[in-house]
Amino acid sequence: MWWLIALRGLRRGEAAGLRWADVDLDAGVAMIEQQRIANGHLVTVGQPKTAASRRLIALDRHTVRLLREHRRRQHVEQKAANEVWQNTGYVFVAKDGAALHPDVLTRRFRHLVGESGLPPVRLHDLRPLACAVPQRRIGGQEPDRVVGTPPGVRWGQRRTDMWLSQGTAEISTVDGVVS
Repeated sequence: MWWLIALRGLRRGEAAGLRWADVDLDAGVAMIEQQRIANGHLVTVGQPKTAASRRLIALDRHTVRLLREHRRRQHVEQKAANEVWQNTGYVFVAKDGAALHPDVLTRRFRHLVGESGLPPVRLHDLRPLACAVPQRRIGGQEPDRVVGTPPGVRWGQRRTDMWLSQGTAEISTVDGVVS
């Protein structure tokens, strides 16, 4: 989960709301269709934060491998939980299959950062990392047209992206492909 949040720019509610039905591991993509929204103890399911937040994100081979392993572990947990398991269909769930409250992600991340000895960093602070991570093309389309403009990038700023496409590295700017 942290991998997707940090490297693909998911918000905590988008990660909590990601369903297996929205993930195509064979094609290496995930569709961000919904989010889980916290309002105190009440959690609702709604549209992503903005229209641009509803997006298709590319999953690199390593991420696909991690998600396949995660799904296998989830099936083992489901069998162990037996009739207690709640079949919610979410990618990231509690030990009994229950959907995660977005605040649980925030608290867990804060705990992990504290244990690591790293300087304090908020979960939301991971989103800008997605700008620095190479994105790959999907179906021949430019990453920005599929993934959306990475967080923190405003039109008019010059930005350079690098991604792998059929074994060759390409570098693009807002102006177009340069190499």
